[in-house]
Amino acid sequence: MSRIGKKPINIPPKVQVSFDDRTIKAKGPKGELALKLPEPIDVNIENNVITIVRPNDEKKVRALHGLSRALTANVIEGVVNGYTKTLQINGVGYKAEMKGKRLMLSLGFSHPVLVIPPDGIDINSPNPNTIIVNGIDKQLVGQTAAVIRKLRPPEPYKGKGIRYENEYVRHKAGKTTAK
Repeated sequence: MSRIGKKPINIPPKVQVSFDDRTIKAKGPKGELALKLPEPIDVNIENNVITIVRPNDEKKVRALHGLSRALTANVIEGVVNGYTKTLQINGVGYKAEMKGKRLMLSLGFSHPVLVIPPDGIDINSPNPNTIIVNGIDKQLVGQTAAVIRKLRPPEPYKGKGIRYENEYVRHKAGKTTAK
């Protein structure tokens, strides 16, 4: 039995969960999310507890068991608390500023870069060196943060670029002249 797949998911009091036609729908204080589960996996909802059930022990079904449980837990967590990714900008002249709902980045290119957040994602820049990505969908928050980071990933010589808040960038020694 999958260690992750067999763990029950407690439904918080403020959340309404329904399961029909292979889709789990959760509605909470932050919003509403839906998750389509793969074919062999089934769901039991009893006494404010969700359990993910698999019909047999085939290798593919065992893999989907833990995955389905983790994705379902992410949906419940998202509608209750939401998800946040924080990015730091390092480098002389590199900065971020908000233009309405859009993010304008100056990253050393000949032009500013405009980032338009997808639906369901909120981007803030409390100061010129910090970007905060918020949303209820964990995958969409992570993908949006990764797209912003990819615009100017941190380089290993001076550490300039966009990095996650607690990301460690290993520094390399530069070239040395022959003596």
